Amino acid sequence: MKSFSVLTALAGLIGAAQATVQGFDISNWQSSVNFAGAYSSGARFVIIKATEGTTYIDPKFSSHYTGATSAGLIRGGYHFAHPDSSTGAAQADYFLAHGGGWSADGITLPGMLDLESVSGKATCYGLSTSSMVSWIKSFSDRYYSKTGRYPMIYTNYSWWNQCTGNSNAFAATNPLVLARWSSTVGTMPGGWPYQTIWQNADTYTYGGDSDIFNGSLDRLKVLARGS
Repeated sequence: MKSFSVLTALAGLIGAAQATVQGFDISNWQSSVNFAGAYSSGARFVIIKATEGTTYIDPKFSSHYTGATSAGLIRGGYHFAHPDSSTGAAQADYFLAHGGGWSADGITLPGMLDLESVSGKATCYGLSTSSMVSWIKSFSDRYYSKTGRYPMIYTNYSWWNQCTGNSNAFAATNPLVLARWSSTVGTMPGGWPYQTIWQNADTYTYGGDSDIFNGSLDRLKVLARGS
């Protein structure tokens, strides 16, 4: 499968001494983003919030996406999951219809599924671990069926362990975007041997959160192209 081959290609990134690429992620909370400044400082990618559930489109997505493209950044969209409100497949369809698609143009990242707790709701949205894994699989499989790519999965060790039972069902197909605001990446969840992207801080000089791609710029381009 294509996504597995991409993960296999990325597997060569593992090592104590290796290249990394700075990036960042943003949403409407960042009303003004200095894309050109980020690029000049060395950033080469940005992940932009597109949707939540099946009813919300981020009002800044379009302008953020245009700004990122104009600055020369590799860019992609992300979807904030609401597993309690509709099926994974329905949310994947909504994401794809509102900015979350992928194309092999070399500057578009596969979409990212954001899995974390949200204020005012149960940590795992009232789902059992098996139901959560099924929900994620529904989203992932629908995204793959429409694009030929598996979505990246954003999560943290604690949430993944609690809400999926530390499932390893996605380790061979879906690139991991690991949230851990620390000086070290820490323990990998779910059988992933390494993170593809590490969200290492909740601040970034030019806007949003800091992300570090686990490899060289050439490897980042592999992730974008899909081969």
